[in-house]
Amino acid sequence: MNFDQARFSRDDVYEPLLSEKDSTTVEVDSEGVLPDDLTRDELTLPGLSEPQLARHYTRLSQMNYSVELGPYPLGSCTMKYNPSFTEDVAADPNAAVHPDRSDRTIQGTLGLLHGLQEHLADIGGMDAVTLQPPAGAAGEFTGILVAKAYHESRNDDRSEIIIPSSAHGTNFASAAMAGYDVVELPSDDDGRVDMEALDAAISEETAALMLTNPNTLGLFERDIIEIAEMVHGAGGLLYYDGANLNALLGRARPGDMGFDIMHYNVHKTFATPHGGGGPGAGPVGVVEDLTEFLPSPMVRETASGYEQYEPESSIGKVHGFTGNWLVLVKAYAYIARLGDSGLADSSAKAVLNANYLASQVDLEVPYGPFHHEFAATAGDRDAADVAKRMLDYGVHPPTTKWPELVSQAMLTEPTEVEDKASLDDLAHAFNAAYADADEVLESAPSKTSARRIDQVSAARDPRLSWQALEQDE
Repeated sequence: MNFDQARFSRDDVYEPLLSEKDSTTVEVDSEGVLPDDLTRDELTLPGLSEPQLARHYTRLSQMNYSVELGPYPLGSCTMKYNPSFTEDVAADPNAAVHPDRSDRTIQGTLGLLHGLQEHLADIGGMDAVTLQPPAGAAGEFTGILVAKAYHESRNDDRSEIIIPSSAHGTNFASAAMAGYDVVELPSDDDGRVDMEALDAAISEETAALMLTNPNTLGLFERDIIEIAEMVHGAGGLLYYDGANLNALLGRARPGDMGFDIMHYNVHKTFATPHGGGGPGAGPVGVVEDLTEFLPSPMVRETASGYEQYEPESSIGKVHGFTGNWLVLVKAYAYIARLGDSGLADSSAKAVLNANYLASQVDLEVPYGPFHHEFAATAGDRDAADVAKRMLDYGVHPPTTKWPELVSQAMLTEPTEVEDKASLDDLAHAFNAAYADADEVLESAPSKTSARRIDQVSAARDPRLSWQALEQDE
């Protein structure tokens, strides 16, 4: 069967652009050139002209949803708009410097890296920052390795890390990968750290407590000073998950709250693109007592310029060179463009937008007061069905069914970039989808390029090529 027949006979498959996919088979004369087991008699290649190809990919781009079209209110993800000027800065030919060049020939590069280290340290209230980790999760793991090295240097063999039940899944994974046992900490009735449970969990085995503040419900941990004193009193360290730093940016610093280690999600807080499989960055900041354990190399300023160096008791490398350079350039450009007042303004607007949006939706928000995000509940409706129906109203839905503390959760974070009209559109989609009939929700979405999929089959047996449509015949 050829592909033209496949696209007309597969009525059970919704593939809107299958008619634009074509191929050409050509004969190949390779006799005597290579051994027979390394040759073939024919080769199937794409059979498209340049205009066909250009139009196909243009239509694909028009079928996709992007932050240039509307908000991504994914709670805990901080999907803020990525300003295009940072792409221009990263594309500057002067930024295309080979990392193996000598320090004296890349003073501009090292100066920018040192400047970003300093900016991030000041923003977080830390004494030193490494830029090397290539993602937020990698930053978490790096931070826990630093904590482990610190305890080992004191001949203090600790085995446990305490993590709230509402924490990001990567917290549990990072602790386990570093060889620690995870002690899960429940929330109290207000959605914050249960102080009695924390007191019972802390022991001489506690290496660290990993905490997100505000937490994944958008709630600020009001007892943070007491929490820090409890952990430090037992000889443990306090780790800050920077996932929600956008709520505090320019207004409060984790270091001032008693945190010893933190990682920064530059794709969240400082508007670099979210990965999608691409490069990222997860810098890690530490207080003075932990600086000697940071990954190598670091960048420092001397009387003669900037140089790379290895901290005295470094845990070694966690990525190549000084990290993902062009991602770090974008983060530096964003911080430099906004400045202190702009960063503080962004966090204020993030909190304002979340609270305004929550006031406009018909769904209950059981926990508050919240900051940059809120966890609404779909009640007796399926949160995933409501989210899929929101797609039909032209918006991207929020994070669903997490955190588990809220039944049928719809965790929503509009970020600071949305204006009132955008938030009103989002609220309308929330309310309209939530009010739709069960049969409408169960079949949604109906207006998108890709219809509802069998999520279990898609996860267990994904079809990653259009050629799979022919193989099903």
